[in-house]
Amino acid sequence: MTGVSDAVGELLEPLARVAPGERGATRIADRVVAKVAARAAREALGPLHPDAARPYATVDVHHDTARVRVHLELDYPCDIGARCGRVRHQVVQRVRALVGMAVPEVAVQVERLHLPAEYGARHGRTR
Repeated sequence: MTGVSDAVGELLEPLARVAPGERGATRIADRVVAKVAARAAREALGPLHPDAARPYATVDVHHDTARVRVHLELDYPCDIGARCGRVRHQVVQRVRALVGMAVPEVAVQVERLHLPAEYGARHGRTR
């Protein structure tokens, strides 16, 4: 049994055992969950267009559940649905693994599509 001792080494009183549920709780800030989600989206997308902004996320955390909205920019042409599906899957997996929260909803909002420079030149478009 452990206890508290004074400077001389004499045992003063034994420490009381506290039940795990009464010790306290760890709270993870919403912005941390948002950063994890944004990083997961970045991992799922792979290389970005040079002009594309990095993905960012907003979250709504309630107890052990996080609802996530990811904002991103994509290259075009591409399979937008498949890329958004990969982003959703990666966000759910990484948030669950790193933060320990369930993610029942991931909304992906595509803010902008980037055309390759040669695409516009081939079709007579100029900037």
